[in-house]
Amino acid sequence: MKKVKITAMKQTIYQDLIDKYENPIQHACDMKVGQVFIANGWERPKGMCDSAWESMSAFVMTLAHGGEDFYDGWMKNKKSAMISCNDGFRPMSFLLETPDEDAE
Repeated sequence: MKKVKITAMKQTIYQDLIDKYENPIQHACDMKVGQVFIANGWERPKGMCDSAWESMSAFVMTLAHGGEDFYDGWMKNKKSAMISCNDGFRPMSFLLETPDEDAE
């Protein structure tokens, strides 16, 4: 099984929605743009929040088993995917990719 590199690429914060609907939360998202994780199958990388992992784990598992070309050519690199976590107030976008050294 291949390892999958997960890079936090961008986060959007919808402060208007937070102010209107969310109860105050400390540490709602501790991940930072540029942070890199390495996934090994279904094992959630240390430091990755549950919500983000739940949003991407099926894509990670597919890439780890050699799958590619999601949605018929969606990504320029067919061995990658761009996935966002399901936090409606502060979604983080992640680039998932199979590092070249793991290629068969």
